[in-house]
Amino acid sequence: MIQKIQEITTEVNDYQIDSPEALETYRLKFLSRKGSISELFDVFKELPGIEKRDIGKPLNILKSTAEEKFNLCKEEFESSQDSLSGKIDTTLPVYQNEFGSFHPLKIVENELVDIFHSLGFDLAEGPEIEDDQHNFGALNFAEDHPARDMQDTFFIGENVLRTHTSSVQIREMEHNEPPFRLVMPGRVYRNEAVSSRSNCFFHQIEGLYVDKNVTFADLKQTLYYFVQQFFGEGIKIRFRSSYFPFTEPSAEMDIWAGIETEENKRLTKGTGWLEVLGCGMVHPNVLKACNIDPEIYTGFAFGMGIDRITMLKYGIHDIRDLFVNDTRMLGQFKGL
Repeated sequence: MIQKIQEITTEVNDYQIDSPEALETYRLKFLSRKGSISELFDVFKELPGIEKRDIGKPLNILKSTAEEKFNLCKEEFESSQDSLSGKIDTTLPVYQNEFGSFHPLKIVENELVDIFHSLGFDLAEGPEIEDDQHNFGALNFAEDHPARDMQDTFFIGENVLRTHTSSVQIREMEHNEPPFRLVMPGRVYRNEAVSSRSNCFFHQIEGLYVDKNVTFADLKQTLYYFVQQFFGEGIKIRFRSSYFPFTEPSAEMDIWAGIETEENKRLTKGTGWLEVLGCGMVHPNVLKACNIDPEIYTGFAFGMGIDRITMLKYGIHDIRDLFVNDTRMLGQFKGL
């Protein structure tokens, strides 16, 4: 009996269990009702009492060893099965992973910020939901100015979705002392019909320079530099008189696009000139609203639409293409 227990113990220890099927075979061979260990217990019951004392302990050890090996292997197989559940079906086709890219609007914004940073302009940002004072009042908008009307502005209670990033200029001038040399990119909102050339939200970048003895000549030279850096050497520009509540004198700057092609004629309405940005000297009333003495300090400001600049740079004809998240279009900007 002892010799039989030793033989089965050796078999249990040497038995290879490398699959759930092998585990089941192991159970049937050793632990089932008709297994070899159960048969030993049947024989054990018929032994006289004096022999049971010598055989009982090794027989129980054999059973415990066999059960422990069975349970350990079972847990390993179940754990392995659980880890595979919920995995991707390996029979499905494999798709190539692709690297993403910056959105063309962000590419252009970063390029613009870098150009003005090389001139000493720092970056400033502000909230998109603004109060009337920062969006209109401090910028010299009259109470009856059309921009305050519901047709142009989205209202949120007593606040508005900012219609320009000029509100950031006010916040910076309120809380800091001149001189200021800042660029302020961000999203702005206008209540306009969506078309190939306009949207109810778009992106702007504005610049502000306030210091002693700042002149319109400083503004023109700054913008000349910007055009040469962004559009290339030799680009012709012109300034046209205009009106903005927050600058005086005010101007719009055009670049020469030409009339050689039908596309250029369409973009420029046959003139060859394309408006790029608005600019001017900071209005004294704006400086006063920010507790800056206009007798001591002067400054200039400018602003342009990043969306329009992006469309010009990459030949995009419909502004809506910038916001549909079509990977066929966006994928062209990898590596830029």
